[in-house]
Amino acid sequence: MSNPDTPDISGTANTAGEAAPPGPASAHPAPAGTHHLGHALKPRHMTMLALGGAIGAGLFVGTGAGIHTAGPGILISYALASVLVLLVMRMLGEMAAAVPRSGSFSEYAGAAFGRWAGFTVGWLYWWMVTIVLAVEASGAAAIAHGWVPGVPIWVFSLVIMLVFTGANLLTVRSFGETEFWFATIKVSAIVGFLVLGVLAIVGWLPDTDPPGLDNLTGNGGFLPNGWDGVIAGLLAVAFSFGGLEIVTIAAAESDDPTRNVARAVRTAVWRILLFYIGSVAVIATLLPWDSDRLGSPYVSVLEDIGIPGAAHVMDVVVFTALLSALNSMLYGASRMAFSLSRRGEGPRGLSRLAGNGVPRTAVLASSAFGFLAALLNVWWPEQVFKHLLNSVGAMLLFVWFAIAAAQLVLRRRMEREDPERLIIRMWGFPYLTWFVMLALAAVSILMLFDADARPQLLSSVVVVAVVLGFALVREARRRDLRRRAGGRF
Repeated sequence: MSNPDTPDISGTANTAGEAAPPGPASAHPAPAGTHHLGHALKPRHMTMLALGGAIGAGLFVGTGAGIHTAGPGILISYALASVLVLLVMRMLGEMAAAVPRSGSFSEYAGAAFGRWAGFTVGWLYWWMVTIVLAVEASGAAAIAHGWVPGVPIWVFSLVIMLVFTGANLLTVRSFGETEFWFATIKVSAIVGFLVLGVLAIVGWLPDTDPPGLDNLTGNGGFLPNGWDGVIAGLLAVAFSFGGLEIVTIAAAESDDPTRNVARAVRTAVWRILLFYIGSVAVIATLLPWDSDRLGSPYVSVLEDIGIPGAAHVMDVVVFTALLSALNSMLYGASRMAFSLSRRGEGPRGLSRLAGNGVPRTAVLASSAFGFLAALLNVWWPEQVFKHLLNSVGAMLLFVWFAIAAAQLVLRRRMEREDPERLIIRMWGFPYLTWFVMLALAAVSILMLFDADARPQLLSSVVVVAVVLGFALVREARRRDLRRRAGGRF
């Protein structure tokens, strides 16, 4: 049986799609006038939410830096990172399909190891996504400033944050529709790029000659910078897939949580892998790895193919990608804060729901930090925001490790107590779960010995230690109170 001090992960979900909060020993009573989260997200919303969270500006802009680092061997880096994220999402999908909850991996960590673990994972994730959404807001503001130079970047940042805070305060159905169309634009752009790229590679476009394998095997070979380049490339691209996990947070607000999250995890992961690896393969085949045009690789490829106004087209696509990622990150942050509050692991007010089923206080609290961070990125990018960004540089590794560790414990518990809930099953359990945990540890060690990645790892470790220490002290105080009250708390 599960530890009495941890949430019961096998509890059934209520009719609104949100799992019942943990027992009264730790959860806040629901504030008067609140009700359950909405449950209006459809399968198409769920799938596009996963794609929207993971496809940010990094795919369109950062790909060139990875190719320049590892040469064509960046394909190996992406393949290794893809395998890792595929296995992590399979584990998370297993748990989310069995017990859909708005706290997702935070609740699973708490159920597996204790409330201190759920608190730690949840607030670290909230910190990470609020910093990332500020990056997205600032990036979108910089593009908008390029279109309208007379308006300061900070004004665009402010307007963008206001608009998307407002969008997240509407019904969850409105949020789902907004994210669906934003993600559709990104996906359509990538599909179009892949089709044109493949046609250019085989020489089926007017005025284009097939490049053959010259850019892949010539000019230093497939690994011009050796395996060191592949490892450096892995560290550069390993975090590109962050955002996929948001689909499991959204599961609690879908009309059929179990089936929808299972379908979304199965389809979204494979599509993400196709988009990332396919795009990189096209770029690496059509452009030399040491080209000075890799700063904007998509623009360069489209210009070579002969697409008029390629730079302007990609500006619009990247702008849309940034807004879409910001939208989904704000959603994920607010739902994580809501779940933590409902479990007694955050301020009580964050669990208050509006009449439309939206946790407005959690949305406002999450966006408030996003406002501040976005302005810090504009006013003091080097002095302040760089340190904030470093503090989340390796946070995704910690979250992924927590997912794997929780799945290792909860899979055995569900097999023993409620095996029919296992609609999705992790492949090769428990061996592939252990493999993922060892691989994540190996990536952390590689970051420690990489001059560029080391500050991110160390800063993230400091934040993890602070939050974990606070969680353990908090848990010790709770147990002390329970002991003094004779078990009544």
